[in-house]
Amino acid sequence: MSDDDEPSKQLQSNLRDSISRALSTRRPLLTHLNADTTWLLSIPNPPSSPSANGRTYWHILVDPWLRGGQSDVAPFFSQQWHKEPSAVQTIEEVEDVIRGIEEAARVDENDEAQETIIGVDCRSDDVDVEQIREGESWIDAVVICHEFTDHMHKETLLEVRKSVPVFAAPTAASRIRAWKQFEFVAEIPRFKGDWRDSSRAPLPDWLGLSRVAYAGADLLYYHQAIMVTFGMKEAEAVIYTPHGISPTDLEPVAKADPTISTLGLLHGLQDIRLGAQLNMGAHNGLKVQRLLKAKYWIGTHDEIKKGGGIVSWFLDRKVITFKEAIEREKEEHGVALKGTWLEDMADVQFEALRNGESLILE
Repeated sequence: MSDDDEPSKQLQSNLRDSISRALSTRRPLLTHLNADTTWLLSIPNPPSSPSANGRTYWHILVDPWLRGGQSDVAPFFSQQWHKEPSAVQTIEEVEDVIRGIEEAARVDENDEAQETIIGVDCRSDDVDVEQIREGESWIDAVVICHEFTDHMHKETLLEVRKSVPVFAAPTAASRIRAWKQFEFVAEIPRFKGDWRDSSRAPLPDWLGLSRVAYAGADLLYYHQAIMVTFGMKEAEAVIYTPHGISPTDLEPVAKADPTISTLGLLHGLQDIRLGAQLNMGAHNGLKVQRLLKAKYWIGTHDEIKKGGGIVSWFLDRKVITFKEAIEREKEEHGVALKGTWLEDMADVQFEALRNGESLILE
């Protein structure tokens, strides 16, 4: 087996282990498609509200950058490559993964059939052609949080079918529209207290996409979050903030009406500076976690990539583990764990999902 094949094998192995339980619990499935910050979030369609996509899950592809380099401004200024090959190398392979999940959902009572469909090659002669018509995609939506090309990677995005709706932060949406590649490109609306306001077609009415950011606080909206909210009577959310966000900016989520329960927080551990703060790191993540009380904290955007250009000479990166961050907080505040808010952190399920791993958000 070549080194390039290993992440793909790992992905298939993890999906085999996860899908049966995900189907039985009807809970979201989160899959890390590279070592950095490309994710597939598969959210079950509520039985009481069948989705227009006609499938078991609604599949959201987040910040896809699968192979090749990325550069902002110019290569001499900043250029990066993945150090580890992505678990999937093309959008076609992403489609195959999703198709495998959906096929497993259709035959979840037959373990032998699952092994056939979720294997090394998800493509199968048994695929129901009615499940996906010509020109359609297994990807239900693409979400882009920033215009920087490690999030808005043009070469990867141009592989996505034109019919797939794209939801992006304002500047990213404007640039993507200029490519004239996609039939639908929309700005992700700012969260204003009621997540239902962000549930707009072509999204199903039980799912909303919103952007959490303080107006005018950050010109580039660098430190913001994308919130995927879902549910009927009781809403849950997965909050994705690859560069971190001020806890103050997240207070509207904690005070939302109707109430939002944070199921998953995707926030990195590394503190990265280039003069100004880029990635806010583990200590900020602890403050955010204290506010949101997310059931799962998942690390993201922590890949140490191969870099070149002027920027690589001046990056100040501090690699901090979750445990080290907890210990640092205890030292700085001069408190013991027991009887303080830090004690709650002992129950946080922190997950450092590697390239190709998946997690059921139960």
